[in-house]
Amino acid sequence: MSTVLNETHAPALQSWVTSAQAVGGDFPIQNLPFGVFRRAGSQESFRVGVAIGDQILDIGAALCAGAFAVQPAMVQEAVKACDSTTLNAFMALGMAYWSPLRLALSRLLRVGAAEQTVLQACLLPQAQAEYAVPAQIGDYTDFYTSIHHATNVGKLFRPDNPLPPNYQWVPIGYHGRSSSIGVSGQAFHRPLGQTLPPTASIPEFGPSARLDYELEVGILIGCGNALGEAVALDSAENHVFGLCLFNDWSARDLQAWEYQPLGPFLSKNFASTVSPWVVTLEALAPYRCAWTRPAEHPQPLPYLDSPTLRAEGALDIELEVYLQTAAMRAQGQAAQRISRSNFHHAYWSVSQMVAHHTVGGCNLRPGDLLGSGTQSGPLREEAGALIELTVGGTQPLTLANGEKRSFLEDHDTVVFRAYCAKRGAARIGFGEVAGTVLPARVAAGT
Repeated sequence: MSTVLNETHAPALQSWVTSAQAVGGDFPIQNLPFGVFRRAGSQESFRVGVAIGDQILDIGAALCAGAFAVQPAMVQEAVKACDSTTLNAFMALGMAYWSPLRLALSRLLRVGAAEQTVLQACLLPQAQAEYAVPAQIGDYTDFYTSIHHATNVGKLFRPDNPLPPNYQWVPIGYHGRSSSIGVSGQAFHRPLGQTLPPTASIPEFGPSARLDYELEVGILIGCGNALGEAVALDSAENHVFGLCLFNDWSARDLQAWEYQPLGPFLSKNFASTVSPWVVTLEALAPYRCAWTRPAEHPQPLPYLDSPTLRAEGALDIELEVYLQTAAMRAQGQAAQRISRSNFHHAYWSVSQMVAHHTVGGCNLRPGDLLGSGTQSGPLREEAGALIELTVGGTQPLTLANGEKRSFLEDHDTVVFRAYCAKRGAARIGFGEVAGTVLPARVAAGT
């Protein structure tokens, strides 16, 4: 696990990019997340960049400017892999290349760096950029790692058996659809499908009336594993490049009708949204914490358990959900925070997800995405979805402007934000992921 602290984590480090020192900023020099961007409104090719303060360092431009000319061979190879339209080639190289490039970037961006003049010409303000999905996602698996979410939703869908008997033994997941994953700013039409009204015996076809968000953490795979080769638990995070924010939008009424016996289908495949910046596991090293399981619960089988997992397998990441309605937008009102949770509540860890995914021989590849599943805490105000916050829509949420929401309405925008913060460590932010619901399209033949 990426737990070793080094000079890149020093809280006192400062960057010559002065906005990196902004109080409450997401992207200090101790973070250095990777993403894919281009100048907004241009026809330029997307390219790899690193967020620093309110700027983006263009890695390809820095390479051409000679900023890495005196760096070790492994750094130069890593930089060349970053001279691309996606992160896949760089992600495939593994920690032996990720970490040296992070160190090189930290030194290049620090106050007093000789390369400051050269690199200043390689910056683009984030406000002038647009983004793409950071990696080409070949496969996407969505897990179900919050026992609080699983129990809350289970009570609504299966009152007599809310938590499946296997939940406490196995990290449950399903294979989702990667083609409809978009980057922050994604706008999508309300999905159509079949639903079964409460008193009906015949399903109806039409727009979802119970559209929801899901507060998730995305796990992007770096170097993969060979087909048939299981990844051991304590080696699992060597295969993880980093984490991002992820909204796996869900049509709850479609889901209730279709999910048995094989799980979600149309209720999940119409849109999912990732944040543009990928925070490396190395940047998150100061925020590791103990992974725990209540003593009265079944303990993991040996292939999903280890002393290292118990000591530092969880991550302390604050997660926030904001909602902005069309009326709020028209009145110039900012999005309102409606819930807050933390990734350390997860019942299954990042390493357990990877180890279980591969234990039967499945090969993961660079750019594969694992969704954590909705991250809810034990309290109602920590719910990661409206279906929990409103108890299945029976107790609508009242916003500050008096509007009510049981589920999402057309033109609502949902924003997730996340950060890590504690005394003695630099604040590490994830930026945000935002998405907007558009009215349903009229289906052919209706």
